[in-house]
Amino acid sequence: MARAILKRVLIGPPLATSQLIHERVTKFKGLAVFSSDALSSTAYATEEILIVLVAGGAAAMALALPVAMAIATVLAIVAFSYYQTIHAYPSGGGAYIVAHDNLGLWPGLIAAAALLIDYVLTVSVSVSSGIAAVTSAVPALQSSRVVLALLAIALVATLNLRGVRESATIFALPTYLFIASLGLTVLVGLWRAVGHAPVPLQIEATGTGTFAPLTIFLILKAFASGSTAMTGVEAISNGIPAFKPPESRNAGVTLIWMAVILGTFFLGVTFLARAFGIVPNENETVISQIARHIFGTGAMYFTVQAATALILILAANTSFADFPRLSSILARDGFLPRQLSNLGDRLVFANGIVVLALISGLLVFIFGASTHNLIPLYAVGVFLSFTLSQTGMVRRWWTQRGPGWTRNLVINGIGAIATGIVLIVVVQAKFALGAWIVAILIPTYVAVMYKIHQHYDEVRRELSLEGVHLPPPIRHHKVVVPVSGIHRGVLPALRYAKSLSDDVTAVMVDINPIRTQEVREKWERWGMDIPLRVLPSEYRSMVEPLIRYLEGLEWELGFDEPLTLVLPEFVPAKMWHFFLHGQNALMLKIALYFQRRQGSRITVVTDVPYYFKPRGAAAAPFEGPRAPLVAPIATLMALLVGVGVMFVVALSHGWPVVFEEVLGVIAILIVAALFFLLLLRSIVT
Repeated sequence: MARAILKRVLIGPPLATSQLIHERVTKFKGLAVFSSDALSSTAYATEEILIVLVAGGAAAMALALPVAMAIATVLAIVAFSYYQTIHAYPSGGGAYIVAHDNLGLWPGLIAAAALLIDYVLTVSVSVSSGIAAVTSAVPALQSSRVVLALLAIALVATLNLRGVRESATIFALPTYLFIASLGLTVLVGLWRAVGHAPVPLQIEATGTGTFAPLTIFLILKAFASGSTAMTGVEAISNGIPAFKPPESRNAGVTLIWMAVILGTFFLGVTFLARAFGIVPNENETVISQIARHIFGTGAMYFTVQAATALILILAANTSFADFPRLSSILARDGFLPRQLSNLGDRLVFANGIVVLALISGLLVFIFGASTHNLIPLYAVGVFLSFTLSQTGMVRRWWTQRGPGWTRNLVINGIGAIATGIVLIVVVQAKFALGAWIVAILIPTYVAVMYKIHQHYDEVRRELSLEGVHLPPPIRHHKVVVPVSGIHRGVLPALRYAKSLSDDVTAVMVDINPIRTQEVREKWERWGMDIPLRVLPSEYRSMVEPLIRYLEGLEWELGFDEPLTLVLPEFVPAKMWHFFLHGQNALMLKIALYFQRRQGSRITVVTDVPYYFKPRGAAAAPFEGPRAPLVAPIATLMALLVGVGVMFVVALSHGWPVVFEEVLGVIAILIVAALFFLLLLRSIVT
């Protein structure tokens, strides 16, 4: 009962594989799932331009709209380029598949690394921006922004674990609320601004009393900062298989919708910021200032702020949709751990969702949920993947030369040149501000993926049956049973060992001579005629003498003879009882697992568990396997409730911010542990 209620509340009941086709989304829901990241960038892209230009005074601020128009032009080129990519690669995969297929292994890995880093940064930036919108409306929450951001990441991750179709339904309302509210803001703002002179800017000079000179570098820096408006454009090309048939057509139409809405909002917000004399400040976002200027501080203002906060937080959903999907493709190709390619209970790549939540949460904690601190890391990976994708498409059209190849080559060629120029500008303008971190991370990530691929190649060669002959039958089988005493938990292991071989030896490490003598005396009656060998331990170690004994058997028996270790292991009735015992069998298994051995002798480790009954429990007829992990899941749920209560108390009593941040980190770790246990439970049940 506890299991069913918990799973229904958190992620819902498991879905059969046959339901996968029904989990696809329409264009209406696809816009909410895959475009929320791109649309949300309108909430901070204009602000990033103004933050750079304000240093140059009113003359520089007047260039905000021309800079935005240049960015919108590049956006149109990139959108049309990805429209071509969607129809050329209907299976999805985006920049990684395109670059790998047309440019080779290394460009493909570079594009994949850039995209994965971009997805992590997207979650961190969008959630931090959403919390900034909340704190703009409620300044009292400013000191708790890190904790709020971590809780928001945990919430979005939980919703995504419920499945693509269900998360799309949930996210559709805030997405279209944002489109409606910001669209109304732009329309009303334009109606009030057109025909009126712009409001004079109130800008304070720097500490020296002068403004920075208006140079080409300042303009390029503003262009680079505002280019974050294009982040998320590639998301639809990565998630084509998530759309209902015809997949390519539906994905392409959704991409056009997204590009038109994004370009209109971006230019509209930038125009209104100039018309109303908006100057960026740390305590209130540009969107908040525009909405307050148009609607005052009434209900419509708070609606715009609420919609902006929701779309910024839920923009992370785009990454939660694409990061696991791309990770699964890379895992399938052997460049990431295989676990990332497994579908979870709700037909989503749950492992990738949890990994993304943990990494992005750590990033938010390190950078204090500050959008301005994270933005310099943001655009490098985006435009690197853009450039590689478009270059790959140019190579594809040139090689295949099918119908309309000249037109397609020109479109993608212009896209590659445009995004390549933006990439150079972004790197140059933001390198010293933090882009150098991404410049180091991308090759590092590529090297890690390549090493993982090498490992899987080595494993494949080792496991290959090519040139292998069937081994001869086993003539002799040695069995060793390590024991710490003689009791009910040992007898089943001795009985099982005798069924395997006539050559069985029980081994005990002498830690306490008195206890060892007691075991010797009882062994005569209960040892089942199995010889008992006592190993001395001068330094009271349990594992080391056993390892030395097994190594000696290698030379005594020969490396080509199999050896089985039968481990008696009792299982406590309650989870917390586990920590009250020494777990010698577990320690021995770990030591044997990581010990490197020479030769080709087969070592088999077998557990023979003995289950304790709860106190007062009567023997009951067998009714099938009991659902595992109920106790630890319930414990984690209780801890999560306790952390939530403490967080509310901390906010209401003004506890130090560090304490609130620690509570937020603990909360996201508990949620991650819950996801892991639920995934583990779905595997073993």
